[in-house]
Amino acid sequence: MTDAAPYELRVPVENAFDATIGFVTDESGEIGRCTGHLPVRPSVCQPMGIVHGGIYAAIAETLASMGTARGVRAEGRVPLGMSNNTSFLRPVSEGTVHGVGVAIHRGRMSWVWDVEMRDDHDRLCATSRVTIAVRDYGPK
Repeated sequence: MTDAAPYELRVPVENAFDATIGFVTDESGEIGRCTGHLPVRPSVCQPMGIVHGGIYAAIAETLASMGTARGVRAEGRVPLGMSNNTSFLRPVSEGTVHGVGVAIHRGRMSWVWDVEMRDDHDRLCATSRVTIAVRDYGPK
């Protein structure tokens, strides 16, 4: 996220959920695009040894939220997950999951993202449509 933000995060990035699962958001200055990756290890897999579906949903939500934040945080606005529809297409049991999110709508009150997650062989493994609400920041 931008360093020029007008408010502080309530949970430091290094202590948040994304860090817990090992997801890394790649640096990008481009508004409306966000990428990241997650090394596959047992703690992100379901008992059959493949990446858990919730991990794909979390990757998609993270990319959409972080990407939206890059576009609205400097204005004192916050991204809030609103909807996440993830489809699982191919199992991944080793290597790295690579995610790419692209904003297909950047509105005043919401952004909509398409997110693709691929394996190390560039095969599509999951896809998501994520809607992020954009609201004014106001401490409660």
